[in-house]
Amino acid sequence: MDLRLIEYVLYLTLSVCLTGWVGRALHQNGRQFLAEVLTDRGLAASLSRLLVVAFYLVALGGVALLLQVEIALVSAADVIRAVATKVGIVLLMLGVLHLVAILALNRMRRPAGIGPRRSAGADSLDALSEAVRR
Repeated sequence: MDLRLIEYVLYLTLSVCLTGWVGRALHQNGRQFLAEVLTDRGLAASLSRLLVVAFYLVALGGVALLLQVEIALVSAADVIRAVATKVGIVLLMLGVLHLVAILALNRMRRPAGIGPRRSAGADSLDALSEAVRR
């Protein structure tokens, strides 16, 4: 059997399984988190699904692009090394995507009443407009 084919099968199997596992974890935990943050459970479920779809598209796109990276394969050890290298890159990519998702969800956690800080000038303009109305 061709060593390149063995590499592809091993790499794709491991990468797709890992991506699915991380995606399911993001969906389950992200859905609960969004349900806590958003008052509309339907909106929280929809947003969670959209985030997971985006995660899968980016992650599997990276997995597909890594198929183009060719490493010389002479022996079975070379196949293992090539698969380990590519899967390692996929794990790093999944870790970064997971971190980005957590940071995005954390930004959503802020209470709705807390907005961006207003400048002192904006406060004085509000006071001035209030005084003019009287």
